[in-house]
Amino acid sequence: MGEPNSEKVAIVAEVREKFQNSEAVVITEYRGLNVSDMAALRSAMREAGGEYKVYKNTLVRFAAKELDLDIEELLIGPTAIAFTGTRPDGRDADAVTVAKALTDFSNGNESLVIKGGMLDGKILTTDEIIALSKIAPRDELLSKLAGGIAAPMQQMAALMKAVPQKFAFALSALVEARGGEHGESEEATETETLLLAETDAAESEQSLVDENQPGDTEDAVEASEEAPNEGKADLEIEEIIIEDNETAGESSEEEEN
Repeated sequence: MGEPNSEKVAIVAEVREKFQNSEAVVITEYRGLNVSDMAALRSAMREAGGEYKVYKNTLVRFAAKELDLDIEELLIGPTAIAFTGTRPDGRDADAVTVAKALTDFSNGNESLVIKGGMLDGKILTTDEIIALSKIAPRDELLSKLAGGIAAPMQQMAALMKAVPQKFAFALSALVEARGGEHGESEEATETETLLLAETDAAESEQSLVDENQPGDTEDAVEASEEAPNEGKADLEIEEIIIEDNETAGESSEEEEN
């Protein structure tokens, strides 16, 4: 038995490496596709970030056997395999985008048959690949996730921004409400202060008057107490004088008689 063909060995190594490094692998049968159809399919796959390669089933079986992949039943008829790779803009492709590109093409061209595939080493059926193609792409999911995270954060930021403003408005309203009460209290306090000042001034003036005329009050009291006695004494003196006059008059009449 001769040595294996180096070209075949290289192809087996290539297939094995792609199986190991690709996130998703989709095995198809391309029987009936013409050259222009194949060119259109490869173009759609490049836009999706995938690579579409035609291999002989025997070589693919060798690569699958080395990796213990149970895909023997999928390797029947003309086989072409789609692998996830890199998009034209340099971003990594995802399984959903590649599965969607293949499914969309097969819907418009029945000659492309999706047999099955693998996702992260797990074997997928045809129905599972079709279901995978209907999931939103990774970028869209990440965008929605970012939007879902950003929305509460934006609301929180707006709320945190509004709290000081609302607090300031509430504080301003409270100050204005309290302003009337404080104003009335201050006016009342000022009035009471003026009245106390006037009272103190009047008491001070009275004190000065009392200091300058210390005896007036006592004299007035004594005079008021002595006034009745003096009036009584004057009456008694008048009565004595009248009695003396009457006595003197009676004596003169007796002498004349």
